[in-house]
Amino acid sequence: MYAGYFGLQQTPFSIAPDPRYLLMSERHREALALLLYGVQGGGGFVLLTGEIGAGKTTVCRCFLEQIPENCRVAYIFNPKLTVGDLLKTICHEFQLEVRHEGIGPATIKDYLDPLNEYLLRSHAAGQRNVLIIDEAQNLTPHVLEQLRLLTNLETNERKLLQIVLIGQPELRAVLAQPELEQLAQRVIARFHLGALSEAETRQYVRHRMEVAGLKGPLPFSAEALARVHAITRGVPRRINLLCDRALLGAYATDSRQIGPAMVDKAASEVFDMPATRSAPPPVKTLASRSWQTLALGALGGAVLAAGVAAVLWQQRAPSQTPAPHPSSPTASPTTGPAPVAPTPAPAQPLSTAAVEAPADPLHASAPAPLVKPPVAADLLGSEVTAWRELGALWGQSLTGNDPCTAALKQQLQCFSTQRMTLHGLRQLNRPGILLLRLGSEEPRRALVTAMTAETATLQANGQRWLMPLTALADIWRGDYSTLWRQPEGTRGRITQNPQGVAGDWLSGELISLQAKGLIPAEASTFAARLKAFQRTQGLEADGVAGSMTFMQVNLAAGVDEPRLSKP
Repeated sequence: MYAGYFGLQQTPFSIAPDPRYLLMSERHREALALLLYGVQGGGGFVLLTGEIGAGKTTVCRCFLEQIPENCRVAYIFNPKLTVGDLLKTICHEFQLEVRHEGIGPATIKDYLDPLNEYLLRSHAAGQRNVLIIDEAQNLTPHVLEQLRLLTNLETNERKLLQIVLIGQPELRAVLAQPELEQLAQRVIARFHLGALSEAETRQYVRHRMEVAGLKGPLPFSAEALARVHAITRGVPRRINLLCDRALLGAYATDSRQIGPAMVDKAASEVFDMPATRSAPPPVKTLASRSWQTLALGALGGAVLAAGVAAVLWQQRAPSQTPAPHPSSPTASPTTGPAPVAPTPAPAQPLSTAAVEAPADPLHASAPAPLVKPPVAADLLGSEVTAWRELGALWGQSLTGNDPCTAALKQQLQCFSTQRMTLHGLRQLNRPGILLLRLGSEEPRRALVTAMTAETATLQANGQRWLMPLTALADIWRGDYSTLWRQPEGTRGRITQNPQGVAGDWLSGELISLQAKGLIPAEASTFAARLKAFQRTQGLEADGVAGSMTFMQVNLAAGVDEPRLSKP
């Protein structure tokens, strides 16, 4: 109705999961990369969770448009099924004929036999099979156990069925049940899709308007967009509902500009909120310089998350004896103001001993106690200083004004990118320098030295902080730098597709990795082995051996380099 009034070709804020309207925020890029990595991995489960309306299904639709041609997908969007019905649906999605002999209904074996035969046959033909289950929080433990049994079919190299579970946050609680421990151990990658920040909300609204055909200025004022974020808390579906109604209201009142009052009026109609009611405050992140304190439950001194993206911190002294809780930056926007706790004592830096990584940190079930987050003054302002502190992790003193030149003398090479993701950090599994943005302060730097499934350890100026990944995502936009070890005997900086010593070393390592089964046996040339290795690592299979390829070869070959996690 209002599209022509604003010069649009179509309605921009439909709640249908149209991939064209997907704004690839940092979180959505990581979620999509996770799904693509899962397809290229060795089978098992991939877990994608998110709040209602966070964009999980839209990411999945975008993923379906990018799957490789040799992939067949079975997509189940209504998982409230019995085991028999689920297997029947899977066979139907893969277009398998099910034969049943004798009287009575088909049995589980009648479905499993043709499915197993099909998976083996398609694997022999070089095909991959992916089962995607949306709304997976509705699966019963009995059905989930049957799904686990489906992943038992495997060869020496890989499992034959990749299963992607997409669901709301309670799916993680379901998988944490003791009877599903075996399934939880088969989750090869997991990601929680959080809400958008205020800046991402502004970008999201502009992106959808422009995709819909907007040519002129955005009809939403800056104050209106701030209200949109405050009311919706950055949840994309809620943003769609609110903005759609606000545009309709502007059309009805013949207004070309949407201000905060019109957003409040739209909210009162869409979310049944009183028009005069103050919207919930924006969720504060680690980028905030002011901190609220909330009263916490006394039972066990537990620190609980409150709200969509609330980040709660518990102070910990070097003695590892928990101190009284300083509290969290924010409360749930759906509740009233929380009582204020007593002012906490000054935070103590976390000692080195206090952040020892668990034996298997990437699969740790619970994060360690959290410490008060850093402020800009705690971090590294100089890039040279940051490189020197990183060099110390490698046992090297990178002196001079050009640490990367000093690193080359030790056969270490610098690498920097502005497009790293949290998933990429896990995959590279090496410490590096992150550029962090704390509110209005100039960007500062810290080293990331360890990661778990839920947290990252940052280090700067002899201090360490343990931080939820959701909080890190709010202050880090992908700027990452690290070091990698060059092959012994090389001189100078290695460029793409090197010759000589570096090229010979790379060729020999690829042959060794192929002998270990990490590269398909049919890759008979250097170029074929290189592309096959890049595919297995989730890299662009362009046959160009750059720094990322060398780093992943070093990791696969066991080259002695610092890691984010213990083996």
